[in-house]
Parts: sequence; structure tokens; C-alpha cells
Amino acid sequence: MAEHAHGDRVYTFTQAQADFSRQSGSNVFNWDAEGWVGGDIRKFWWKTEGEHSGHELEKAEIQGLYSHNVWTFFDAQAGIRADVEPDARAYAVVGVQGLAPGLLETELHAYLGFEGDVSIRLKQSVDVRLTNRFVLEPHFETDFYLTDAPARHIGSGFSNVEAGIEARYEVTRKFAPTLAIIYESRLGETARLGRRAGEDAGGWSVRAGLRTWF
Repeated sequence: MAEHAHGDRVYTFTQAQADFSRQSGSNVFNWDAEGWVGGDIRKFWWKTEGEHSGHELEKAEIQGLYSHNVWTFFDAQAGIRADVEPDARAYAVVGVQGLAPGLLETELHAYLGFEGDVSIRLKQSVDVRLTNRFVLEPHFETDFYLTDAPARHIGSGFSNVEAGIEARYEVTRKFAPTLAIIYESRLGETARLGRRAGEDAGGWSVRAGLRTWF
């Protein structure tokens, strides 16, 4: 996991997860991957996530972030996010990432769209280890828009929520099948705009997948 270069200790980390579910009669494939390279104080993070439903790529985004340790368990981050779908656009990103009290893995970022839309995203999760290999991971995610994004049928305010619990069994420390129960839904004005456009408001799903890290 670590490499030694020119007398400085450089570490790398990569984690990738993919899952499959059936939603509204369609096959849905989700991915979520991230990693970093650097030392204890400074790192470069990359992140990507997305969803493919039926025969369409519904959403896909990539982020590149400079990360600097500012507190014992938290880094300040800044960089760029590029969306491929539902439409191509880019954002400046600022935020923090780290371990909050209660061992909550926390990400809080603001996205400043180059087309004028501004939003804030909060993600939190926690590992509950039941045995040496069996882990439960509750998680929560929400987006709050300070501006409307009509091209994406998004209104100002809380636009969506995702919450669920994932069970994973670590066959090895770096490979684990997963099974999750997830609830996701549009909220408020975004839900109204989505219904007007004929889009699914969300609901429950059961997802089976794999996670690996190295």
C-alpha cells in the first residue's frame, strides 16, 4: 500500500464498489469508487460515481480534489467536479472530509456550478463490525440546492435523500460481497418538477454487489 520515493513516504489507497438491483422493471447498475495518493498532510483524491438504468446512463460524475489535513481527523478539500450525465457540466468544489464523533465517516462539500447552480452535499456512514468478517454499514446522503437547476428538474431546497444499511462479508480484508436495502427519494420542489417531467420519484431497492480496496 505504500511506496518509498526520494526519502518521502507516499501512500496510495483505492476503494471500488459496484452493485446491481431491479427497479421499476429495469436492471440498475451503480458504481462508487474513490482513492488517493499522498502523505499524512497532503493528498490528491479522485472520486467517481454513477448509475446505469436499463439501456441508459442516468448519471455519472468524476471529482479531483486537493486535500490538506487541518484537524486531527479532518481534511479541507478543494478541486473540480465534472458531470457526464444527466448533462455535461462542471463545478468548483470546496469542503471537508474526515471522521466525526461517533466514528462517522463524513463528507460535506459545496459545489459551485460554472452555469450558476450552487448545491451542498452531505454524506455520512459508519461501520458496525459484528464479527471479524461481517460488517453492517448504515449510511445517509442528501443534497441541498441554494439555486434552482431547471434543466435538471431540480428546485431550491433539499432535493433528494438516500438512506440505507449495507451488510458485507469480508472474504478477505480486501474483498467483500455486499447486500443493501436502500431508500432514495426526490424531495420538495424537486419531487414536484420530477413528477411533472414523468420521472420516478424513488423508493426502496435491494442491491447486491461487490466491494474491493487496496
